[in-house]
Amino acid sequence: MKTIEELDINGKTVILRSDMNVPLKDGLVDDDSKIIKSIPTIKYIISHNARVVILSHLGRVKGEEDKSKYSLQNVAKYLQDKMQTEVHFIPKTKDRDLQNEIKSYPLGSIIMLENTRFEDFPNKLESSNNEDLSKYWASLGDVFCLDAFGSAHRAHASTAGIGKYIPYCIGFLVKEEVENLSYLINGPKRPFTILMGGAKIDDKLKLIENLLPKCDYFLATGGIANSFLKALGFPIGSSIATEDFDIIFKIKNMILENKNKILLPVDATVGSTYDENYVKSRPTAQIGTNEIMYDIGVKTIEKYKIAIDRSKTIFVNGTCGKYEDPKFSNGTLQCLTNLSLSSADVYIGGGDAVSATRKLGFEGKFKYLSSGGGATLEFLGDGKLSALEFLKENGYNESSNA
Repeated sequence: MKTIEELDINGKTVILRSDMNVPLKDGLVDDDSKIIKSIPTIKYIISHNARVVILSHLGRVKGEEDKSKYSLQNVAKYLQDKMQTEVHFIPKTKDRDLQNEIKSYPLGSIIMLENTRFEDFPNKLESSNNEDLSKYWASLGDVFCLDAFGSAHRAHASTAGIGKYIPYCIGFLVKEEVENLSYLINGPKRPFTILMGGAKIDDKLKLIENLLPKCDYFLATGGIANSFLKALGFPIGSSIATEDFDIIFKIKNMILENKNKILLPVDATVGSTYDENYVKSRPTAQIGTNEIMYDIGVKTIEKYKIAIDRSKTIFVNGTCGKYEDPKFSNGTLQCLTNLSLSSADVYIGGGDAVSATRKLGFEGKFKYLSSGGGATLEFLGDGKLSALEFLKENGYNESSNA
């Protein structure tokens, strides 16, 4: 697939699908890593006397009340401050005069439209890759550039559909991500270890099944570890875990088939359902009914360190617990410390893992920080991304669209 450097964009309007889906706190940007990674492509476009129209989603929009919470207006202001160049925010996703409004800005301008997922309420036009919406957004520009790696595992109207109607390419971020993560697919140095956390296993089970044959050690943390422990009959108290019996059955078989590969917590730091100040250390076989596992314990940290020290390549997705709360941050902090001191090439993937890496002071300590979460996992699973596959199969062809 062509990169933006391979297309003539001079004097044109480029529809740029970026990933500005950043965490917010009190309406303000709380982690700007995705914004920072989007800037090189934006700068390249405007440096070539081209007008850039940025599309991005933010959060999940399921009702009108979500539209007030997930406007991109403050993100546009943040991008403007970082680039020290005016970013023109248009609080619309579509409008009969939007094309003329965009053209009223001179070449070299940066324009950001409103959250693409505003088109998901009430009819899910964005996430269903609606043809009319895709065609409309394509009509706003001359070239489509996909640079939202973190959203490239979804073939939505803004990530894929637009490229059916105008020439398309990928930006610097997508190119960088694919090149770096391809190493993990095409024969990483062994032993290869995966450390995976996250709240829910339901959405990741298929990906875990794809990844297990590729790795030598699989270190489970967070809600994923809880579900594994539950499948083996361990008490997990009120900790988050899957309730799906079919998934529990699959997990149990997965563990039995990979018993020398999958490592599970042997102890935990727990909180309580009835006391927010409650903090105890517990063996995983002794979790009380009202206790919640919020972090891995000291013995688990030591157990996982042995695998980390043996490894030559490590991929991390998720954290070891509720690291945002100082009472439950030790597992994530110690694992990141052990990872930073290891001789392995360490790749960090996913929003929570990247945020923890930055906030706990480990930025710059690892081989690569990926901007994707689900996209990173999907790509590692089978080397494909839904948006890129859609473009390969259905993307604009000049001869057929003449």
